[in-house]
Amino acid sequence: MTSTSIDHAARFRALHQGAVLVLPNAWDAASAALVEAAGAQAVATTSAGVSWANGAPDGSGLGREAMAAAVARIVAAVRVPVTADIEGGYGDVGGTVRAVIQAGAVGINLEDSPGSPLLPAGEQAERIAAARAAAEAEGVDLFVNARTDVYLAGVPGDQAAEVEERARVYAEAGADGLFVPGLLDQDVIARLAKGPLPLNVMAGPGAPPVAELAAAGVARVSVGSAIAQSAYAVAARAAAELLAGGTYETLADGLAYGALNDTLR
Repeated sequence: MTSTSIDHAARFRALHQGAVLVLPNAWDAASAALVEAAGAQAVATTSAGVSWANGAPDGSGLGREAMAAAVARIVAAVRVPVTADIEGGYGDVGGTVRAVIQAGAVGINLEDSPGSPLLPAGEQAERIAAARAAAEAEGVDLFVNARTDVYLAGVPGDQAAEVEERARVYAEAGADGLFVPGLLDQDVIARLAKGPLPLNVMAGPGAPPVAELAAAGVARVSVGSAIAQSAYAVAARAAAELLAGGTYETLADGLAYGALNDTLR
């Protein structure tokens, strides 16, 4: 593996210590370059955004090869570490990890709901161990962010206790971080942040500000597909305005052509 990947892996791991790591998720080379230009210390992909940009629905609709190719284009567009959302691993976690490492990624998100319902914790632990083994074989200290959809899927019962147990099992299997989308209760966030893994939450409109999440102990904040959704909302509004009224007001706040073009030089 290249020295760049090894250096980026160490750098990305270090970013989870100290100040909260904020990751505005990207979905293609241009969005990744803009995220870096805005000051991000690393780039995280969103599987939904990557899938949509490549003509497929989210939920493993794109497949490993196309996802890895998209990650490679993103890695080539930036100088900061890139972590890839590999959804549920596309059926072969080890093979997918090898593919995204070869594409230049130094971190992954791996979810425990590749289908429905959630996988048993022990089964997901085996998949995390497979990811770790594949990364070691590639010679990269991959940051494995174990995503659990206990809150997102509305699993019945004591959800906080369920996440705590999964965090313990996932940590023992080799996970480096815990990602809990759907969780915004700050008391529960503070409780889970005391667990064995650095806590990543997915924020967005209506969520507490990053500073409040950091004060609750969150190590990493991302926004999933929210930025991609906002970008596509502009496309939808602009097209509707142009077709229905023949006007262009939605286009008035676009980035300058030269500035955007230069970002990708």
